[in-house]
Amino acid sequence: MAKFYCFGNYTTQGFQGFIKDPKSDRSKAAQAAAEAVGAKMVSYTGLRGAYDFFVIFEGTFEQGAGIKMATEASGTLCNITICEAININDVAANAAKIAAAYKGPGQ
Repeated sequence: MAKFYCFGNYTTQGFQGFIKDPKSDRSKAAQAAAEAVGAKMVSYTGLRGAYDFFVIFEGTFEQGAGIKMATEASGTLCNITICEAININDVAANAAKIAAAYKGPGQ
Protein backbone atom coordinates (compact mmCIF):
# COMPACT_ATOMS: atom_id res chain seq x y z
CA MET A 1 0.00 0.00 0.00
CA ALA A 2 1.13 3.51 -0.76
CA LYS A 3 1.46 6.19 1.91
CA PHE A 4 -0.45 9.46 1.59
CA TYR A 5 -0.28 12.77 3.44
CA CYS A 6 -3.49 14.82 3.59
CA PHE A 7 -3.90 18.42 4.65
CA GLY A 8 -7.32 20.01 5.06
CA ASN A 9 -9.52 22.63 6.65
CA TYR A 10 -12.71 22.68 8.66
CA THR A 11 -15.60 24.75 7.36
CA THR A 12 -17.73 27.08 9.46
CA GLN A 13 -20.11 24.15 9.91
CA GLY A 14 -17.22 21.99 11.13
CA PHE A 15 -16.12 24.61 13.66
CA GLN A 16 -19.72 24.96 14.88
CA GLY A 17 -19.65 21.21 15.53
CA PHE A 18 -16.52 21.61 17.66
CA ILE A 19 -18.16 24.37 19.69
CA LYS A 20 -21.19 22.14 20.23
CA ASP A 21 -18.97 19.16 21.17
CA PRO A 22 -15.47 20.34 22.17
CA LYS A 23 -14.39 16.77 22.98
CA SER A 24 -15.16 15.43 19.50
CA ASP A 25 -12.38 12.96 18.60
CA ARG A 26 -11.74 13.61 14.92
CA SER A 27 -9.04 10.93 14.77
CA LYS A 28 -11.76 8.32 15.34
CA ALA A 29 -13.82 9.82 12.51
CA ALA A 30 -10.78 9.80 10.20
CA GLN A 31 -10.02 6.21 11.17
CA ALA A 32 -13.62 5.15 10.48
CA ALA A 33 -13.53 6.83 7.06
CA ALA A 34 -10.29 5.03 6.16
CA GLU A 35 -11.51 1.65 7.42
CA ALA A 36 -14.77 2.01 5.47
CA VAL A 37 -12.78 1.64 2.24
CA GLY A 38 -10.06 -0.73 3.48
CA ALA A 39 -7.38 1.94 4.00
CA LYS A 40 -5.35 2.39 7.20
CA MET A 41 -5.12 5.69 9.05
CA VAL A 42 -1.62 6.06 10.49
CA SER A 43 -2.04 9.36 12.32
CA TYR A 44 -4.21 12.45 12.70
CA THR A 45 -2.84 15.80 13.91
CA GLY A 46 -4.55 19.14 14.41
CA LEU A 47 -2.56 22.08 13.05
CA ARG A 48 -2.20 25.82 13.52
CA GLY A 49 -1.58 27.63 10.25
CA ALA A 50 -2.89 27.46 6.70
CA TYR A 51 -4.38 24.01 7.32
CA ASP A 52 -6.42 22.78 10.30
CA PHE A 53 -5.43 19.10 10.23
CA PHE A 54 -2.94 16.61 8.82
CA VAL A 55 -3.69 12.91 8.25
CA ILE A 56 -1.34 10.14 7.17
CA PHE A 57 -2.95 7.04 5.68
CA GLU A 58 -1.94 3.94 3.76
CA GLY A 59 -4.01 2.68 0.87
CA THR A 60 -4.70 3.56 -2.75
CA PHE A 61 -5.22 6.96 -4.29
CA GLU A 62 -8.78 5.96 -5.18
CA GLN A 63 -9.50 5.20 -1.52
CA GLY A 64 -8.10 8.60 -0.53
CA ALA A 65 -10.07 10.37 -3.24
CA GLY A 66 -13.24 8.65 -2.02
CA ILE A 67 -12.54 9.78 1.54
CA LYS A 68 -11.99 13.33 0.28
CA MET A 69 -15.21 13.30 -1.75
CA ALA A 70 -17.37 11.94 1.07
CA THR A 71 -15.92 14.10 3.84
CA GLU A 72 -16.02 17.32 1.83
CA ALA A 73 -19.59 16.48 0.75
CA SER A 74 -20.51 16.39 4.46
CA GLY A 75 -20.04 20.16 4.50
CA THR A 76 -17.67 20.10 7.49
CA LEU A 77 -14.33 19.81 5.65
CA CYS A 78 -12.81 21.57 2.65
CA ASN A 79 -9.53 22.15 0.80
CA ILE A 80 -8.32 18.59 1.32
CA THR A 81 -5.01 18.13 -0.47
CA ILE A 82 -3.69 14.59 -0.95
CA CYS A 83 0.06 14.09 -1.46
CA GLU A 84 1.52 10.67 -2.24
CA ALA A 85 4.87 9.61 -0.81
CA ILE A 86 7.36 8.76 -3.55
CA ASN A 87 10.84 7.33 -3.92
CA ILE A 88 12.70 10.24 -5.52
CA ASN A 89 15.47 7.93 -6.75
CA ASP A 90 12.94 5.86 -8.74
CA VAL A 91 11.52 9.07 -10.20
CA ALA A 92 15.01 10.25 -11.17
CA ALA A 93 15.81 6.89 -12.80
CA ASN A 94 12.65 7.15 -14.91
CA ALA A 95 13.45 10.77 -15.77
CA ALA A 96 16.93 9.76 -16.97
CA LYS A 97 15.40 7.14 -19.31
CA ILE A 98 12.88 9.64 -20.63
CA ALA A 99 15.51 12.35 -21.11
CA ALA A 100 17.53 9.95 -23.27
CA ALA A 101 14.50 9.14 -25.46
CA TYR A 102 12.53 12.40 -25.56
CA LYS A 103 13.15 15.09 -28.16
CA GLY A 104 11.48 18.46 -27.85
CA PRO A 105 9.93 20.30 -30.80
CA GLY A 106 12.55 21.23 -33.37
CA GLN A 107 15.29 19.12 -31.76
